[in-house]
Amino acid sequence: MVAALIDRRYHPMQRFFIITANCALLALLLIGLPAATHAQWGDWQIASVATGRRLLFWGLAIAVAGNMLVGRFVVKGRKGKMLCWEWTGVFAGLFLAYWGFARGYFNFNWLKQMLLWLQNHL
Repeated sequence: MVAALIDRRYHPMQRFFIITANCALLALLLIGLPAATHAQWGDWQIASVATGRRLLFWGLAIAVAGNMLVGRFVVKGRKGKMLCWEWTGVFAGLFLAYWGFARGYFNFNWLKQMLLWLQNHL
């Protein structure tokens, strides 16, 4: 009976570890990975654009799957599970946005045109 009550309680350290791990993964994927794959040694680039794109897609997919699995099987409390599912949504949204951008479904030509217009008229 006591063990069941302890498992259902909310563990604040669990929240800290979930947020810390996901923020570190997000920084690694969005800052570290592009910096590492775009590094150059003289005229030689370490990785191609396709390799960097593939690594980012796989990293985001692993983050989505990892948060889903942790939220389903590891975390016991309701608040911890909700936090894992929120991070799953964040990484899934980033995955879909990057996938759409890489496939050309949306682009930023409108922003380029607007900035060029402002530059010519100001």
